[in-house]
Amino acid sequence: MSSYSNSVSMSATISRLGEKMKGFSLKRTVAVTVTLLALLMGACSQPISLPEVTPPVIEATPIPTPEVQTIVVALVEAPTSLDPGDYRERQSETVIRNMFDGLVTRDIRSGVYLELAEVLTFLDQQTLEIRLRKGVLFHDGVEMTADDVVFTFERIIHEDAIEYPEPHTSLRKGLITPLESIEKIDDYTVVMHFSNPWPPVMQMLVHQQIVPKHYMEQVGTQGFIEHPIGTGPFKFVSATQDLKEIVMERFDDYYGGAPGLPPVGPACIERVIFRVIPDAMTRAAALKAGEVDIIQEVPLDLIEVLTEDPNISIRTAPGTRPVWLDLNVNQSPFSNVRVRQALNYAVDKEEIIREVFFGRAVALPGPLSPYNNFVNKDLEPYPYDPERALSLLTQAGWIDMNGDGFPDREGEPFELTIDTLERWRPLAENIATQLQRIGIRVTVRYWERSVILPYLLAGERMAFLEGWGDSAFDPVGHFEAKWHTYIEDQSYGRGNYSGYSNERVDSLIRMGEITPWQAERERIYNEAQMILYVDAPAVFLILPEEIGAATIRIMNWELASDGRINLHDVCVMPETVEE
Repeated sequence: MSSYSNSVSMSATISRLGEKMKGFSLKRTVAVTVTLLALLMGACSQPISLPEVTPPVIEATPIPTPEVQTIVVALVEAPTSLDPGDYRERQSETVIRNMFDGLVTRDIRSGVYLELAEVLTFLDQQTLEIRLRKGVLFHDGVEMTADDVVFTFERIIHEDAIEYPEPHTSLRKGLITPLESIEKIDDYTVVMHFSNPWPPVMQMLVHQQIVPKHYMEQVGTQGFIEHPIGTGPFKFVSATQDLKEIVMERFDDYYGGAPGLPPVGPACIERVIFRVIPDAMTRAAALKAGEVDIIQEVPLDLIEVLTEDPNISIRTAPGTRPVWLDLNVNQSPFSNVRVRQALNYAVDKEEIIREVFFGRAVALPGPLSPYNNFVNKDLEPYPYDPERALSLLTQAGWIDMNGDGFPDREGEPFELTIDTLERWRPLAENIATQLQRIGIRVTVRYWERSVILPYLLAGERMAFLEGWGDSAFDPVGHFEAKWHTYIEDQSYGRGNYSGYSNERVDSLIRMGEITPWQAERERIYNEAQMILYVDAPAVFLILPEEIGAATIRIMNWELASDGRINLHDVCVMPETVEE
């Protein structure tokens, strides 16, 4: 642990558990969503309603002070890269998107707005013309043009175009797979050519940020990663080699950001420090001590005690990271669908929501988030029914042969090993306890994700507990990752840790990606979800809320459903000086 972490102290009261939290309000608010694609292609997802869970933000007019205004943000993990073209996790995105802007951006829910793009026009269902804003500067003062946009996307879509640490294909390619080519029309116009109609194009373009062609060619990929340059509201100052501390400062020549998301203009804050504090208790202690201003992933059992602190504000948002217990369908006993269904009936999701998440989660109605635009509204979460679970196990050949209360088959008890990450420990322990109630003997093991991942894709683990992001509110970018047959070196099945493979589901997933009609896409995904619900390649668990916290001096910050921490709009309340 760093000397910084060692210096943090916490009062004895912070270690006590909070009261069980009541469920959040189901009052609905409508998120503003770009409808350009619907108008031009007849295919854009409809706006969705999400629970209103974000507390009101204190409004005040910041007063300039002589000292440099700095915000310190405590991250759970370090980014894997500062290269916008070569990462796949949310920690990197939070940092990167404060330094880099994209053609479009997203608000704190699912609404998409023009950012570096000034006008988007679909010339046909597979051709998108983009007119860029003029006068947008990179952090070195060079104007962004069509050359930079073409360079950015060619670097992402072409094989082995990323040069460091060795030639490889961009990790972002899976988020824009149908893009075949991009061409420059003039200095401020580009045209994208897609292999087929692609309904979620607006939501998926949110995840691609523009890099400077001239600078990349001058310093190379390694030089760029060591000192990145973008067009975003903050510019890079320094970073430790392990990226556990990253310092940025305000870019005074910032063009202002998305006009549809005020305030527009340079950032309010002069300096930002991202600091990694993996331990949840230490993050909370640092917040209480005033040593950090914003923290990710507030420990659920500390919500009450942090709420009681008048200097801290809890911020919540509907989550976009559904959680499952993936079951290896290619290994006994989970090669039997009755056993997989039995575990779905054996786990009480409402108990998990109440006991583990203190009411700050909702049960999953199957393989999609309940807030996804294409969730099958006819599906309900598997009910808690231990008797039915035992009946299904009996049908599958598991009976109490030895009279000890444990299901046995051929004299062997039902033993289950759950592999997971440390962050899911309370959930894993609760699931283990519940399954033990019907006689299943459960062991839980904890891993670093980078260590366990190769074993999961190789089908060498029995069950794996983890969440998977659904930030686009569309099955594309999510559904094909979790439920399509795994294909090496492609985006399909990259998160399919159950080894599930169904030709009809694969076909539906691919049809859903290219079908431009809303009603037809709904029919396609409804069928796919129904098949998966019955096949049960996982125990469909819960969708937790996103929970963060900030000191009360932080103004104009709301937690985003996709987990990103956007600091462009954030201001610091001026200190009150007593005479």
